[in-house]
Order: sequence, then C-alpha cells, then structure tokens
Amino acid sequence: MAPVSVKQTSPTKEASLPSNEGKDVETGEDQLQRGMHSYHLQFIAIGGTIGTGMFLGSGNALATAGPAGCLIAFIFVGFIVFSIMTSLGEMASYIPVAGSFTVYASRFVDRSLGFAMGWIYWFSWAITFALELVGSGLVIQYWDSSLNIGIFIAVFWAVFTAVNFLPIRYFGAFEMWFSMIKVVTIVGFIIFGICIDAGAGQDGYLGFHTWVTPGAFAEYITHGASGKFIGFWSVLVTAGFAYQGSELVGVGAGETQDPAKNVPKAVRFTFWAIVSLFVGTIFFSGLLVPYDNKYLSIGATDASASPLVIAANLAGVPVLPHIINGVLLTAVLSAANSNVYSGSRILVGLASENNAPAFLARTNQHGTPYYAVGLTSAMGLLAFLNLSENGGNVFDWLLNITSIAGFITWSCISICHLRFMKILRARGISRQELPYSAPLQPYLTWFGLFFCILILLTNGFTVFIRWSTSGFFAAYVSLILFVVLFVGHKVVYRTKPHKIADVDFDRDRVN
Repeated sequence: MAPVSVKQTSPTKEASLPSNEGKDVETGEDQLQRGMHSYHLQFIAIGGTIGTGMFLGSGNALATAGPAGCLIAFIFVGFIVFSIMTSLGEMASYIPVAGSFTVYASRFVDRSLGFAMGWIYWFSWAITFALELVGSGLVIQYWDSSLNIGIFIAVFWAVFTAVNFLPIRYFGAFEMWFSMIKVVTIVGFIIFGICIDAGAGQDGYLGFHTWVTPGAFAEYITHGASGKFIGFWSVLVTAGFAYQGSELVGVGAGETQDPAKNVPKAVRFTFWAIVSLFVGTIFFSGLLVPYDNKYLSIGATDASASPLVIAANLAGVPVLPHIINGVLLTAVLSAANSNVYSGSRILVGLASENNAPAFLARTNQHGTPYYAVGLTSAMGLLAFLNLSENGGNVFDWLLNITSIAGFITWSCISICHLRFMKILRARGISRQELPYSAPLQPYLTWFGLFFCILILLTNGFTVFIRWSTSGFFAAYVSLILFVVLFVGHKVVYRTKPHKIADVDFDRDRVN
C-alpha cells in the first residue's frame, strides 16, 4: 500500500506538536507527528466503532427488545452520541492534543478526574482488543468449529501489534481501507434488505410482517407494557457499547493535519456515517429476522448469531452468509486495530498530564509511542484466558468493566465541555470565534450528561427486579472502579478542582 502524502501545515496549526529538530530520538524526546488527514480520522473512528457490538451484539438486542424497541434504543443513544461528538469536536478543534478528553479533564476540571477517566477508558479499549481477538476466532469457527481459536488469537495479535508500530500515515491508510470494507458491506446489506423485504427472497413480499408476528416489542422479565419498557431500557447499554469508539475522532486530533479544519469535518462525517449505518442495519435486521428466532438467543457465541447472517439464511441465499461472515471477520479485525491505536494514545495523554509514567509518552523517529503501543497490545494476550473454563470466567468479569465505560467517558466529556464553555465566558472568548462551534449549547451537552448518568445508574436495574449479587457487581463494577480510582487518586495526591483563573488554556491551543 502506497503511503499517504503529507502536506505541510502552518506553524500556528501545529502548536501542540513542537518541531523535532534538536531532539534526541533515542532518549524518547521525539513527538507524535501530524500525519493524518480528516478521512483517516473518520475511518479510525468508524473502524473502532463497528465491530462485535454491531454485528453480534445487535442480535441479542433484537431478541431482548424486539425490532421497534431495538430501533428506538439505537436512535435514542444516537442523539446522545451527537451531543458527545459535537462537544468533543468543539474542544478538540481548539486544543488538538493526543488523548484529548483525558487531557481536558485534567486541565479544565480536576487532575483526579483525568486520572480515573483515562485509566478506565484505556482499560476498556485494551480489554476490548482482547475481545475482538476472541471474536475473530469465533467468526472463523463458523466455517470450521473444530479449529482452536487460540491459533487466531496469536496470529492476529502479532499482526495488529506490528501494524500499530508503523508510522501514523501508513497506519491511517491501512485502517481506512480496512474500514471501507465493512462500510461497503453494511450499505450492501441495507440494499439487500430492501430487495428481500420487497419480495426478492424465497418468501416473497415481507413488509413489516415481523412487527406483527411475533410483534414490534419483545417482553423482557415481566409481561405487558412494563416488560416492553424493560426490554427497551436494557438495550440502551448494548447500544452504548456498540457506539463506543465514535469519540475516537478526538483521540486522534493530536496527530491530524490542520486540526482546526479537519477535526470538525471528521466529527460531522463520522456521526452521520456511524448513526446511519447502525440505524439502517438495525431497521432492516428487524424487518427480516423475527425477534424470537432461536439463533438470536442469548449465549450464542459465533457468527450464526449475527442478524445479517440469519437474514441471509432466511432469505434462501446460500452463499451470502459466507460472504457476510468473511466481511464480519474484517470488521472485527479492523476494530481490533483501532483498539490498540486508541488505547496507546490515551496512555500518551495520561503521561502528558503526569497521570501515568512519563516513559509511556516516548516516541520513535516515526512518531510512534512504542511503549504505549506495547503495553496496550500486551493486554490483548488476556484473550487466551478463554481457552480454559476458569479463565473464561475471569475474562467475562474483565469484560464487565468495559460494559459501561463508554457512558462514564461520555459523561466526563460532557462535564469537560460545560467547564470549557465556562472558561471561555470568563476569558471573554466568543464561541463563534472557535474553529468549530457546537450547536444548541449548553442544552445539548446537559441533555447528553443527564442521560449518560441516568443510564449509568440504572443499567443494572433488572437485578433489583430479580436480585442477583453477581449480576449487581457485573452491572456496576465499572462505576465502582471509577469511583475508587477517583477517590484514591484524590486522597493520595490531595488534588483540588481547578479554579477558572488557574486553568492552563493556552498550551496546545490552535491560534
């Protein structure tokens, strides 16, 4: 693959990345390099978002809430994502720095908030990398269930570790083409869904028959309207996990050329692309696959549980499930690739604010933070825990920590943006002067913050209906860990919230 050309940008746009002249590369004094364009940023976010959560998790969501309940849940969380991305876009285009929101939390609000938020977010992506490696093996087992997934965990771990050590311009190009495969596939599935629903399949015209039989809403735990609402609310966490990764447009801002121009462009495109692809897939999956289909049942662990594969089988197109499964494999691998990238850049952001060891920010002559990449990649080896029953139980508990980490991060981004706007007002800076001005402020940010916190507090409400101690900790262990990190850091370092007048608002700023 040919490298992507890098055009020179003005010094004022590169304020957050000093020149490499006079620096000793061997001592780690080099810096991240702005080698990405807007489209690289967009596809890294798309690559990190569209993975197992969409292709496999959407099946469980459809079975839990039904086609209408699932669709409403994904649209609703899409509005929350819009709030988060516009808030992040406004900050990242003005202060484009590696690690973005973890840095903003430390600088604008409280160093302890940046510490807790950054480490739990990093852990989330590092464990998700291991999850995607396991997912790759499960997808391949669709063709031959006798194959050991350990083989594929080892191979793909080595491949993506190597890819993430490449210069950022090569990595961005690699991820862009990888992500395009699944974008084209999802668009193809939507076209396929239109054709099958209109009567091209073996069952003739389908229309909205699945919304009638077995119904538009599934009942979960209890019966009647309350059961349908419980199903809908339960799927919000699934939708949040599926959308997690859309905020990566902010993580990569520190390596993007002309961030004042390219970050806002990436925010707009990424939001509409991700939400359109998700909503379109959920809508047509609900039209083609009844929510009581046995393959959607909770506990299915291979690609046969994907609504895309089930829809192709029900339509009587024998070869299509294999094609979809092949693309599903590229989707999972692309997400794994983005996981390592995002995790490593969060470590760089943590190190820059003294919330992680300084050596994690060291880069080589190509601008690759090799220690951060190595540590994040090493966490992927936890995927081998799935090869034993006891290890699998440990891995499941580690995954529980990632389940609502996205909502914790989104809540903190909203808090950072509210603080950001307050600092602007205090310094007499109009938001209209910014490279990108988020719409409907501050109401949209308050909307996102309110519902993120509400979902965080109620995500395990089903355990109170039917009490389960293990279920309680599975639902809230991520929130508990966040509080422990925040309080522990505050007690040890005796940090205090920053006063508005003391906030460092000039470092890394675009002029």
